Amino acid sequence: MKLAAICDNDTAVGLRLAGVHEVHVVKERNALEIWNQISNMDDIGIIFITEKFAEILDKYLKDFRIRNNLPIVVEIPDKKGRRTDHVDFVSHLIKKAVGIEVNR
Repeated sequence: MKLAAICDNDTAVGLRLAGVHEVHVVKERNALEIWNQISNMDDIGIIFITEKFAEILDKYLKDFRIRNNLPIVVEIPDKKGRRTDHVDFVSHLIKKAVGIEVNR
């Protein structure tokens, strides 16, 4: 399984250095097109998406998470830092599966 990312240019540099090969730098106007392309690939296990683009694709992400177990979508902060209204979906999944809340 591969890792993929949907992010801005600055975040893409860091993710490429970390070994993520499927890094897609997007603009707001083509975010949905890139999302559809990546989410339909059958060899992707995790998709990293910056919170900015997760907000733009909110409706599609919610629908995708309801219908699919894989790939796991992990929202990450961009260079400006974590948004104050961010909901950590991975922690929510852990709490749902194990019954224990994960604190940072």
